[in-house]
Amino acid sequence: MNKVSRNAFTAAEWRLIQRLNTPAKVQRYFSSLPYNREPKGPSLRSFRELIKHKEAHCLEAAVGAAVILEQHGYPPLLLDLESHDLLDHVLFVFKYNRGWGAIGRSRDIGLHGRKPVYRSLRDLAWSYFDPFVDFSGRLKGYAVTSLYSLGDYDWRFSPRHMRKIEDHLREIPHRPMRSSDQRYQKLLARYHRYKKRFPDRSPSYYDSRSKWLL
Repeated sequence: MNKVSRNAFTAAEWRLIQRLNTPAKVQRYFSSLPYNREPKGPSLRSFRELIKHKEAHCLEAAVGAAVILEQHGYPPLLLDLESHDLLDHVLFVFKYNRGWGAIGRSRDIGLHGRKPVYRSLRDLAWSYFDPFVDFSGRLKGYAVTSLYSLGDYDWRFSPRHMRKIEDHLREIPHRPMRSSDQRYQKLLARYHRYKKRFPDRSPSYYDSRSKWLL
């Protein structure tokens, strides 16, 4: 499956795509949008619907980034991070020169994008382990897929809830991420102490912050 032509987009959509011509610009755009907390129930909007509503959660941002950067030569690759609490995180991933990076949207700043400095997708996935630990989260696996694997499914413009993407991400094999309980408990205790002191803030005390794409 190939990318669609510019004629498939509205004039406003195409202007946005032309303006957001690098991963860093795309990350800043999605970071600026309100987080979609799904007040009316689960939603998974296509790029077109996301632009209309001007808000996004992690999977919507990942798909939106894929649509935008596909037009600038990047393949539409998604990284699914699987958690023990079943609250997975999805990012758009890209390769620049020899490094892997990511674009993401989350309520937690540590789960946003990464600069393309990681030698492998596994290294990139592991960069999210520490920031993923909250009251219930703990990464246990990761998987990468191309949206082209969905065939002629309309992940760019569909007006419908795109459950097929969610189902696809659940079904694909995930590579395990094995971590020590000692490491996890240390991170969990630190998170609890921070949230007790700053209940309304998102932690940014991680050593990897210099590699974040903000």
